[in-house]
Amino acid sequence: MDDPDRTTDGLTRVMGPGLLLLFIVGDILGAGIYAVTGRLAGQVGGIAWVPFLVAFAIATLTAMSYLELVTKYPRAAGAALYTHRAFGVHFVTFLVAFTVVCSGITSASSAAGLLSSNLLIGLDEFADVPTGDGATLAVALGFMVLLALINLRGVGESVKFNVVLTLVEMVALAIVIGIGFLVIARGDGDFSRITVFENPEDKNLFAAVTIATAIAFFAMVGFEDSVNMVEETREPERIFPRVMLTGLGIAVLIYVLVAISVVVVVPAGQVSAESESGVLLEVVRIGAPDVPIDRIFPFLTVFAVANTALINMLMASRLIYGLARQDVLPRVLGRVAPRRRSPYVAIGFTTALALALIVYVRTQSESTIVGALSGTTALLLLAVFTVVNVCCLVLRREPGGTFRAPTAVPVVGALGCAYLLGPWARLEADLIQYRIAAGLLVIGVGLWALTWLANRGLRGQRTGFRDVESLEEAEHGSGPGTA
Repeated sequence: MDDPDRTTDGLTRVMGPGLLLLFIVGDILGAGIYAVTGRLAGQVGGIAWVPFLVAFAIATLTAMSYLELVTKYPRAAGAALYTHRAFGVHFVTFLVAFTVVCSGITSASSAAGLLSSNLLIGLDEFADVPTGDGATLAVALGFMVLLALINLRGVGESVKFNVVLTLVEMVALAIVIGIGFLVIARGDGDFSRITVFENPEDKNLFAAVTIATAIAFFAMVGFEDSVNMVEETREPERIFPRVMLTGLGIAVLIYVLVAISVVVVVPAGQVSAESESGVLLEVVRIGAPDVPIDRIFPFLTVFAVANTALINMLMASRLIYGLARQDVLPRVLGRVAPRRRSPYVAIGFTTALALALIVYVRTQSESTIVGALSGTTALLLLAVFTVVNVCCLVLRREPGGTFRAPTAVPVVGALGCAYLLGPWARLEADLIQYRIAAGLLVIGVGLWALTWLANRGLRGQRTGFRDVESLEEAEHGSGPGTA
């Protein structure tokens, strides 16, 4: 008897609407809100909630393009599959897939830097621990190694861990929002601040909001990762549109409320002085000085940030593994552990890249780990989203799918994402993002070239995707319900 919860490849569809919603919300929330809120307030003052809304609008347009494509091609390969279907150029498909890999690695590395800072702040409340650059670097590196060990356990454990972390991070943000409303209710906050625009460099409103939106975009990414779970989701054509848009809506509502809480509670001028990781903690300290929750809050943020890193490293290692199986990256990256069936070489490779990024930014750049790598993540994904929106338009000539976005949606989505890619959407100190992104892509192209030489010289075969649709198929086979 056929099992409706299994795919034709024997994979178990374990994710219903609730679990998928938690996955999407957890991936969107994560490190983003902790990483960017202080920077947004520093760029636009009290209207820090506006960039979140603009980023949400652009992300939602792109999400609708994803939904049209994922209901037409319900496979786990995501942007790589859509690019291949639209253009049929193997190298272009590889560039898109590797760019997605790089975005996962930079996102996880950014989260590691944020987690390290918050963990040391929390520990310092109970014991005298070092909190300088050296200690922060060591903890960030150790955390990335721990993530690798978790992912070696397999997909099923990672998704279950995601649910726990998502619930914890929602509690942490609920505390910030609750304190914000409490301060407003007792009349101690400055609610008029939420309409005040301030920029330290005297940029006009449009320029400042553009820069702030590019920063805020890091907080809106994550919804695209859910496409990689399509083969493990029950009735994806039916539930994906509703769940993805609901997840985006929940995320932006939380972001706006958190941003309002920050600008209302923290005195003007003090927000921009706070580090990326400290501004939400400052809300807790100022808004509830008689409640010792500030001693617990840093540890809650640690769980939230860990969630982002876990999901992104899971995604990156899966794609590297899939690319190796397709013979467009060295075959060694496609090896799996005999018992757990986890892609241990791909996990090791992506972890090594993350460790190198953290060390590079900490030792060779004036930017913080969080600022440089969160911005690089947004830069890489904005490039991918531009391509996906274009693919949505090109692939409309093919029939199928249960969701169709209005034609203007992918057009405006592509233009909006492309606009935020430019240097006009970044501060001078953030231009390092282009160097990091270029360096990662050079590594990918170099590996492609090595694979091309090996395929041509040793195996007498061309280098290209044999089956883009099964880019992650075998690794999924060791996922939930099959281990």
